[in-house]
Amino acid sequence: MNQTNSRLTEVTVPHLAESLVSATIGKWLKKPGDYIEQYDVLCELFTEKVNTEMPSPIEGTLVKIIVGDGETAAVGEAICLIEEPGAAIANGASAPGIAAANHAGAALAEDSDQSMRGRYSPAVHRLAQDNRVDLSRVAGTGLGGRITRKDVEQFIASGGVSAAPAALQTNQQAAPVAPQTVPPVDPQPAHQPVRSTGIHLSASPQTPLIEAEGHSLDSRNEHFIDVTPMRNAIASKMRQSVTEIPHAWTMIEVDVTNLVVLRNKVKDEFMRREGINLTYLAFMLKAVVNAIKDYPIINSVWAVDKIIVKRDINISLSVGTEDSVLTPVIKKADQKNIAGLAREIDELTKKTRAGKLSLNDMVGGTFTVNNTGSFGSILSYPIINYPQAAIVTFESIVKKPVVIQDMIAVRSMVNLCLSLDHRILDGVICGRFLQRVKENLESYNADTKIY
Repeated sequence: MNQTNSRLTEVTVPHLAESLVSATIGKWLKKPGDYIEQYDVLCELFTEKVNTEMPSPIEGTLVKIIVGDGETAAVGEAICLIEEPGAAIANGASAPGIAAANHAGAALAEDSDQSMRGRYSPAVHRLAQDNRVDLSRVAGTGLGGRITRKDVEQFIASGGVSAAPAALQTNQQAAPVAPQTVPPVDPQPAHQPVRSTGIHLSASPQTPLIEAEGHSLDSRNEHFIDVTPMRNAIASKMRQSVTEIPHAWTMIEVDVTNLVVLRNKVKDEFMRREGINLTYLAFMLKAVVNAIKDYPIINSVWAVDKIIVKRDINISLSVGTEDSVLTPVIKKADQKNIAGLAREIDELTKKTRAGKLSLNDMVGGTFTVNNTGSFGSILSYPIINYPQAAIVTFESIVKKPVVIQDMIAVRSMVNLCLSLDHRILDGVICGRFLQRVKENLESYNADTKIY
C-alpha cells in the first residue's frame, strides 16, 4: 500500500487588527470529526471591538478543539487542530480504514512528540506569571506537547498537582462511592429571556446562596445574567475612559427650525431616489465635520508627551442594540456630502443590528457622534470613546417657545452635549467648536443641496 501521510496543523487566532491582542471563542460551529473545506466558518470570535466569524485557513478534518466556548486565546495561539488530507492509494483497503489508521498514528505521534514543549503563547506566559505557576511542572496537551491556556487553568484548579489521566482513572475506580438518596426535585421553570435578543438568566430562583466578588447573593430572590465577552469589553473600555481621561462637559442649544423644514421638503424624494430614510443625523454629521475642519484640535488623541492631531476625519457613530453599543466608523467623513453620509449611516446601522460588522468597520475613529435623541433624550453626559478627545450627542428635537426680537415664537430646538478630554481641550476651544456646529446647523435652509 502506497500512502502519503496526513499531517496535523494548528489553527491560530488571526491578527485581525493592530491593537488586537486576544479574542474569545463565542461558539464553535464545527465539532471534532467534521470535514472542513477551506474558508468554512469554524467558530464565532468575540473581540473588544466586534464579533466576527473565523474561517478555516485550510481544508481537512477537525481533530481537536483546544480553546472551548467562552475561553480566550491570544493572537497567534492555537485554538484547534485540523488534519490535512494526504494522497492515499490503498490496495484493497477502504478509505475509512486508512482514515482510522491515520488518526491512530497521529494520536501516537502527538503523545510522543514533545518538540513544542518549550514554546509558550503570550496568554500562557501571562496566566502563569499572574498565578506563579512553574510551567515545567505542567503537562502539555497541545500539538508537540505544547502547553495551552487550558492546561495551565487545569493545573491551577487542581492546586498545582499535575496527574496523569491513567492515574486519575485508577484512583476514581478505587474509590468506593456510597449510595445516596436523592430527594425529589420540583421541576424548575425554564430560564426566561431578559431582552428581546434572548439573553437568558443564568440561575433559577432555587439556586442556593453564593458568593460573588465579596457579596452574598441569594438567588432565591435575585437572578444573574452572564456577562458576555462583548459586555465585558464595553465595561473595560468605559472604565479605562473614565479612569484615564479627565472628563469635562458642556452643552449648547440650537434652533433647527429651518433644518426641519428642509428635511420635510426633500425626505420623500430622497426615499424614492435612494431607498433609505434621510435622517436628521446626516445633517448633524455634516455640521460637525465642517466644524472639525475649523478646529482640528478636536480631532486628536493624548500621547503623554505629545498631542496627535489626526488628518482624516473618521466619525465613530454610536449604534445601540438590545445588549450593547457599538461604534462603527464612517471613514473620511469630510469628503462626503449629506446624501453620502445618509447612505453610510443607513448601511452601518443595518450591519450593526444584523451582527454583520467587520473589524475594518470598527477601527480608525477619531471623533464620536451619538444620536441620543433617537430614544427621546433631551440631555446626556456621554463617556468619551477612548482614546479620542471628545464625543458629542445630538438630543431630541423639541418645539419650544423662544424669544425672537422681543416676541415669542414656537421653534424647533435641540441640545448638543459635548464631553471633552480636559488634558487636550479647554472650555474656550470647545465653546467655539460648539458655536460653529450651531452656526452650521442654523445655516441650513430650503435651498441647501444634499448632493
